[in-house]
Amino acid sequence: MRTIRVNLSEDSYNIYIDKGFLGKIGDILVKEKGPCKTLLITDRNIEKVYGNIVTESLARHKFDIRLISLKPGEEQKTLETALLLYDACFDHKLDRNSLILALGGGVVGDISGFVASTFMRGIPFIQVPTSLLAQVDSSIGGKVAVNHPKGKNMIGSFYQPKAVFVDTDTLSTLPAVELVAGLVEVIKYGVIRDAELFEYIEKSLQDILQLNYNALLKIIATSCQIKANVVEEDEKEKHLRAILNYGHTIGHAIETLTNYAKYRHGEAVAIGMLYATKIAIEMGLANITVLERQLLLIKRLGLPLHTGLESEGIVRTLYTDKKVISGRLRFILPTKIGEVIISDRVTEEILQRVLNKPI
Repeated sequence: MRTIRVNLSEDSYNIYIDKGFLGKIGDILVKEKGPCKTLLITDRNIEKVYGNIVTESLARHKFDIRLISLKPGEEQKTLETALLLYDACFDHKLDRNSLILALGGGVVGDISGFVASTFMRGIPFIQVPTSLLAQVDSSIGGKVAVNHPKGKNMIGSFYQPKAVFVDTDTLSTLPAVELVAGLVEVIKYGVIRDAELFEYIEKSLQDILQLNYNALLKIIATSCQIKANVVEEDEKEKHLRAILNYGHTIGHAIETLTNYAKYRHGEAVAIGMLYATKIAIEMGLANITVLERQLLLIKRLGLPLHTGLESEGIVRTLYTDKKVISGRLRFILPTKIGEVIISDRVTEEILQRVLNKPI
């Protein structure tokens, strides 16, 4: 087992990474938390495969469990769904010593954390991410939220989990398209912080896609450590943590304009990363190699490169994003593989030129 500590004073917690982990969750939680009323939130796809494993692991240690299974998909990440989950919290008589456990991908983790952060002004929750995207990104760092028709993740808070359990075996039941979409977030870490990780992905892509355990452990543990380090330095995203949004500025606009239904999160972020790099090149901050290396990886993964969206719509939507500061757009721009800057000097003229040219 690999354990990574996220050091945040009284909100510190561990990320546990191993294979064959789900059946052991109760063994660890009973030592850290003790038996309590537990609301287990998952989605219907995950419930079919892993619901009983986790439930039985907790039940062996006398956790009083109620399982709630949502429809899968980003469209479930709404205030309406949150209200249904609040009802479940009341029905199961949760209190501040109870537990919410999120078993699933980023959608389940985000909305479970949002409910945990707001019910009774905050009760403990645990992340058990089953998708690569959630394992390396959304389950770590305490960003919890729901979507609004006018913007992604615009209603939320910073609320850290008590622990994150990553079982690499869950990736064996993840659809290939979801694995690929999640790998975009790993590529992101390489671009913003770790050139060696990026090179490893280039050289070991087939091992990763074939779910080689050592390859998975390498990319997941490295990604988690990078995110832990950034969050420790800037938990509430005052400055440095913004680099984790590389590719997300335009990516979120794409998701919003397509009603969260056309592109997976990782697919939209991949397009956003390429556009951000083109902006950096346009501004003289990076050379063409930075774009070519990312583009080659994204092509090897078979990810979409075009949206068909009009540039005016994308730009208009960018101004509704929470990353806008005092009316100025803020972009994360690569200067080379492994380094990025935070810039609010991207003009609409530059944006229009870049968005109107094919990738």
